[in-house]
Amino acid sequence: MLQTRNGNSNPITEKEQLDLSIVVPIYNEAESLTHLIEAIARVVAITHLSYEIICVDDGSTDGSTKILTDLARQRSDLKAVILRRNYGQTPAMAAGFENAQARAIITLDGDLQNDPHDIPLLLDKLNEGYDLVSGWRKQRQDATLTRLIPSKIANWIIGNVTGVKLHDYGCSLKAYRSELVADMNLYGELHRFLPALAYIEGARITEIPVRHHPRRYGTSKYGLGRTIRVIMDLLTVFFMKKFLTKPMHVFGFWGLLSLVSGIVMGLYLTIVKLFMGQNIGDRPLLILSVLLILTGIELFSFGLLAELLMRTYHESQKRPIYRVREVIE
Repeated sequence: MLQTRNGNSNPITEKEQLDLSIVVPIYNEAESLTHLIEAIARVVAITHLSYEIICVDDGSTDGSTKILTDLARQRSDLKAVILRRNYGQTPAMAAGFENAQARAIITLDGDLQNDPHDIPLLLDKLNEGYDLVSGWRKQRQDATLTRLIPSKIANWIIGNVTGVKLHDYGCSLKAYRSELVADMNLYGELHRFLPALAYIEGARITEIPVRHHPRRYGTSKYGLGRTIRVIMDLLTVFFMKKFLTKPMHVFGFWGLLSLVSGIVMGLYLTIVKLFMGQNIGDRPLLILSVLLILTGIELFSFGLLAELLMRTYHESQKRPIYRVREVIE
């Protein structure tokens, strides 16, 4: 549970762990940056929690880097993490998580479309015993054809594939417990699948409606061009959810099915050749039989390699294959 400090609304420099880290990926948000940080600070001050604001500059080219650097030197509550180039939102969020030092972490976009006034609502919900609270932009202020409709379709697909059904996977406004974030590794475009990754780690997840404002400055950095990457990452998440600790179950099943089918066809052709005297050299079934047998052997080999990689992944990091919520004595 988050603990409220009596009358202390400012970030503190003492060694103890902070109550709240607010992580904001920044990419070309020079016009909104100052307004955003001031708005976040005003809202968090009301909660009387010790906090830090972590803005991760993801290779901005519009002057955001200088503004952020100057603000970080002026404000004791702001930490600026400057990346060497533009890596994308997922690496930017990973960098923010790595630098966060609080018990709870809030993420939101840097374009002022997420409302900082929803931060206390997310924290209250987190205090009910959840590990991740996801925002739902119920009244989303975006273009219907290029953003709303594709988003609804994507949310439906992701929910059904991952088994974690949320209204709004794309909302960056989320609250996490720090121990949950420590268990998740981000790659590719996986930031949009954080609830699904959290579910793999055994997290308790919920969703609450949050406010969403029209974009005041600049233009959106995202479009339909991300679709292929999202689909590839969705397949990755699906595999991780189903077979992360048992890859042989998927490769072995299909390998066995292919191998048995190929052997049965081969036996049938052998009988036709030996006992019926028919020519089988020009039959497509012979080619299919050989192909299925080879495919079965390859799938089994992939399964064994995946098992070795999985064991290396867990054992090299001393990463357990389970998560303990609590021990009661």
